[in-house]
Amino acid sequence: MVFHSVPTLVQRFFPNRVWKKDGSGEEIYLTFDDGPVPGVTDYVLQELHKRNMKATFFMVGANVIKNPTLAKEVQAMGHGIGNHTFHHLNGWKTDQVKYIEDFEACNRILEDELDLQSTLFRPPYGMMTSSQAKKIKKTHEIVMWNVLSGDYDLNLKPEQIVANTNRHLDSGAIVVFHDQEKTEKIMKNILPDFLNQVLDFGYKTKAL
Repeated sequence: MVFHSVPTLVQRFFPNRVWKKDGSGEEIYLTFDDGPVPGVTDYVLQELHKRNMKATFFMVGANVIKNPTLAKEVQAMGHGIGNHTFHHLNGWKTDQVKYIEDFEACNRILEDELDLQSTLFRPPYGMMTSSQAKKIKKTHEIVMWNVLSGDYDLNLKPEQIVANTNRHLDSGAIVVFHDQEKTEKIMKNILPDFLNQVLDFGYKTKAL
């Protein structure tokens, strides 16, 4: 079961992580995890460009190495870029030393390939230990989300994903999608409708 809106209690339990932004104005923050992946990330870029929208891409270091040109295209188009570890590690299942080494490896790749020193980090699966978070918090803002699209759930129809996601949008919302192989088909079915409805609601999108 997908919970499209993160309960306020959960957000309060981890106050040092960013769940949503200041609600003043009509901005929302679209984020895409796990790329860059050809056929998906470039499609997302195309749809955002059509509507003059900005987003933030939390990149896996191994995918940046495989697809440096695509990563550079994300950067050139003015989108935000964040660290999503090098191997997409689950922090709950990874010891402290290995997790931090993987986090730092992604930092190096972003700097080497993009000449970028990002200060944004999102833990894969949203899972990390308090000790991992304490270490990473020294240099990076830990960005979570308060609206989960559920684009990875094969049991949901495209129209359900769009409707459920839009139902929870409000000013300052951070929305998470995934630009990876498993979501390629569903992304091409949901993203145009979702982005059009965002515009219809009067929201503006910004990079983090």
